Amino acid sequence: MNFLNVSTISLLSVLLVSCSSINISTDYDPSRDFSSYETYRWARGREKNPRNVLARDPLLSKRVQFAVDKALQSKGFTKLEKGQPDFIVIVHAGTAEKLQVHHQSGYWYRGWWGPYGGYTTVSQYTEGTLVIDIVDRAEKELSWRGIATGSVRSRPDPEAAREDIEYAIEEILYEFPPRR
Repeated sequence: MNFLNVSTISLLSVLLVSCSSINISTDYDPSRDFSSYETYRWARGREKNPRNVLARDPLLSKRVQFAVDKALQSKGFTKLEKGQPDFIVIVHAGTAEKLQVHHQSGYWYRGWWGPYGGYTTVSQYTEGTLVIDIVDRAEKELSWRGIATGSVRSRPDPEAAREDIEYAIEEILYEFPPRR
């Protein structure tokens, strides 16, 4: 398996290695009537965006799409291949390199000039983000957005990656549709 595939598989799978390593946020348009949503389809033409990690890895993209379909269908939504759905699903994923700085204060010695001591550690890590957008087809406006963010760790085992992706997507879509 080449580096690109390992890194992209790990992008989403890491988001949910443990509950504490994933941050979920959602937002929605409160004026939207989500009770009218019954059918959906996937956006067309977004697969080509080179900044979207999913566009670079078709296997990862299939895992994500399968997991989103599974989560939405478990909520009673129907996927349409033809016809006019109520909403469109768009998924984006990306990574960013981050630095984490920790300073540990320590007063090892108090001279006449004041305390000194302690140490600082710096670590670099990759942060992955998965975004699920729900767009109202009729209005062509964003209705709901769910975001998962977490530290990326390598998960080269495809089955473990699938489980992690499904967990992440279930967590993101837990609040969809919004309960009022």
